[in-house]
Amino acid sequence: MNMFCFQCQETEEGKGCTILGACGKSDEVANLIDLVIYNLKGIASVYETLRANNVDAFSRELSVYVTHALYATVTNVNFVPERHLALVHEGLRFKRTLLDKAKAASITIAGEAALWDAKTDDDCLRKSYLVGVLTTKDEDIRSLRETIIYGLKGIAAYVNHANVLGFYDTAIFDHMMQALAATVNEHSIDELMALVLATGKTMVDAMTILNKAHGSAFGTPLPNDIPIGVRGNPGILISGHDLKDIAALLEQTAESGVDVYTHSEMISAHYYPALRKYPHLAGNYGGAWWNQDIEFKSFNGPVIVTSNCITPVQDSYLKRIFTTGPAGYPGVERVPNKTGTDTPDFSAVIALAKTCPPPSPINTGTVPGGYAHAALPQYAEKIVGLIKEGKIRRFIVIAGCDGRDARRDYYTEVAKALPHDTMILTAGCAKYRFFKLDLGNIEGIPRIIEAGQCNDSFSLLSIALELQKVFGKSHINELPVSFDIPWYDQKAVGVLLALLYLGVKNVRLGPSFPAFLSPNIQQKIIDAYHLQRIGTPAGDVAAMMEGR
Repeated sequence: MNMFCFQCQETEEGKGCTILGACGKSDEVANLIDLVIYNLKGIASVYETLRANNVDAFSRELSVYVTHALYATVTNVNFVPERHLALVHEGLRFKRTLLDKAKAASITIAGEAALWDAKTDDDCLRKSYLVGVLTTKDEDIRSLRETIIYGLKGIAAYVNHANVLGFYDTAIFDHMMQALAATVNEHSIDELMALVLATGKTMVDAMTILNKAHGSAFGTPLPNDIPIGVRGNPGILISGHDLKDIAALLEQTAESGVDVYTHSEMISAHYYPALRKYPHLAGNYGGAWWNQDIEFKSFNGPVIVTSNCITPVQDSYLKRIFTTGPAGYPGVERVPNKTGTDTPDFSAVIALAKTCPPPSPINTGTVPGGYAHAALPQYAEKIVGLIKEGKIRRFIVIAGCDGRDARRDYYTEVAKALPHDTMILTAGCAKYRFFKLDLGNIEGIPRIIEAGQCNDSFSLLSIALELQKVFGKSHINELPVSFDIPWYDQKAVGVLLALLYLGVKNVRLGPSFPAFLSPNIQQKIIDAYHLQRIGTPAGDVAAMMEGR
C-alpha cells in the first residue's frame, strides 16, 4: 500500500485508493496531503490550548493560511508535491510561533502532532508516510474524524473565495480550529457526531459569508440566457470558481480583441452585473470538469483553472493551460501576480490567445441561469400561486458535483422522468447532466431553476427556507421539496452536513455512499435522517413525488 485515500466518490472500488489516486494524484502527493492535514491538526491543538488559557493566538494571516491549506487538499485542486511541501513548512512556522507563545506563558503543550517539527523536505517526506487516515484504528472513530475533516475542507473552499474578496469570519475560523484539534483527541462517538452537525452549521455560515462577498463585489445575480456557442475571435477559457480572477481577466482583456468564455462552475460569472457588463464575456463553453481532455483541446486557445477542478493535463493543451490560486499541476505554468498586488497578471495569457485560432463550436443556442435566491422575490408571488393552484406540485433539488461514474446517468433520467408539474432546483456542475435538456417551463418560469456554482447552494437553501416562511411550515421537511444529491468531492460533503444540521430528512445521495462512512456510522445517519442511496430513476421519482 503506497497510499490510502477515500475522500472522493470515485475512490477505487468504493473502498480507497492505495496505489494511485482515481483523481490522478501520485502517492507522494496523497501522503503529503495527509501531512498537511496532520500539521494543521497540530497547529489547531496548540491554538486551542492557548485559547483555553486565555492567550490570544488569533491572527488574520493564520486564518488565511489554514483556510488555503485545507482547500489545497480538496480533490482535483493541487497535484504539485513541492507546493504541498511548502504548505507544510509554512504551517510549521506558524506552529513554532504558537509554541513560543505557550512557552512564554508557561503553558504545557501535549500531543505528537502539536510538537512534531521538521527542518527539511526529506524530514517531511519521511513523516508523510506515517500520518495517514489509517492511523486511527477504530473504524467508527476514523469515520467520524474524516467526515469532520472533509466537511472542513468544503468549508475552507467557500471561505477561501470569500477571503480573497476581503470577507472574513472569526467564528468560522474558531470552529475550524476546534474541530481540527478534536480529531487528535479522544472523544466518544456521540461527541464526534455532535461535532459533525456543528460542522454542518458552520458550512451554512460559510455559504452565507461567500454569498455576501460575491454580492458586495459583483452585484445581485440576475436571471438571463447564457450563450453556449462561439464567436469568431480568439478566446480565453476560464474554469473553476474564483470570480475575483475572472473579474481581473475581463478587465485586462477589455479592448484586446480576445473574448472570454466560462467553463463548468465559472458559468455563474454571467449572472453578476459587474461581470456581465463586459461585451467580450462571450458565453459558456463545454460542461462539467471531467470533460476537460475533450473541451480544453477543442477550445484551441489558452485555458485558466482558478481552483478545483483540474484533471490530469493532456499534451494537446499542455502548452496553453495556466493555473491561479490553490490550483496546480506539474508542468503547468502559474499566472504571476501583478507587481505589489495579489491580482493575477494575465498579460502572457492574453498574448498567447492572440496567436491561437478561435474556439471550435461544440454547442449552439443558450441556457437559462442566474436564479439565485435574491431573484426569488420577483417570482415568489407567482410561484406561491402556482403551488396553491396545483400547477407546481413539487421541487426536486439536484445540486452538487458531477463526475465520470457511468451511474450518474441516473440524474439525467430522473430529470427526464419528473412530471411536468415539478421544478428542478440546481447548483454546481451536477446540472450539466440535464442542463441542456429542453424541459420547458411552467407559465413562463423555467422548470430548471439554476442558481450557479456549488458555492451557490446557499441560494437553494434560502429558497427552501423562504418557502417555509411563506407557507407557515414549522420545518423544511413539511415542504413539497425533495433532495436528490450527487456528490463527488469535499464541498458536497460539507453541503450534506449542512442539510443534516438543518434536520432535512429523506435526502437521496449518489451515485454511491461515501467510502469514509463506516457501516455503523452509515446506519446511525440513516436511522436519524432517513438518508438513502439512489435507486432506479422511475422508483425514486415515484417516491419523491409522494414525499418519501
